[in-house]
Amino acid sequence: MSTFTHAELDTAFADFQRTVAEIAVSRDWDRYADMFTVDADYIEHALGTMSGRDEIRAWIWKTMTTFPGSHMTAFPSLWHVVDAPTGRVICEVDNPMRDPGDGSLITATNLTILTYAGDGLWQCEEDVYNPLEFGQAAMKWCQKAASLGSLDDAAARWMETTGAMFTRR
Repeated sequence: MSTFTHAELDTAFADFQRTVAEIAVSRDWDRYADMFTVDADYIEHALGTMSGRDEIRAWIWKTMTTFPGSHMTAFPSLWHVVDAPTGRVICEVDNPMRDPGDGSLITATNLTILTYAGDGLWQCEEDVYNPLEFGQAAMKWCQKAASLGSLDDAAARWMETTGAMFTRR
């Protein structure tokens, strides 16, 4: 049973979202890891569990500096609910990719469950999503960028090595 109030959780989540929006621009992923307790868990169903802030830091830097994470421009919550008895905030996060060159909006979403620890820090983040949906969005972005002549080297490498498994048949 949590001792955090609905208002406290809602404020903490608003601060989290504001910081994430700043990080999406600055690309300073250390700030992201610093929003978690030193013993936090980050549960990523497709990639495993990162235990502790240092593992979260290493993972987030690797993930967000390689394609497709490197091409995601924002991470806004489309909606959220506060569950004060459990100290959690549950939300749907949008992950739009940068414009491939024609104004297209290519995105995928995930559900995130954040468990609050207090003092502006989070004890756990759990992301739930369909990896196929994310892969298909990345492949769609690559195909669009290739047709427009804006496919960069990182995306081209991903398309060549990984992307084929996400081609719709």
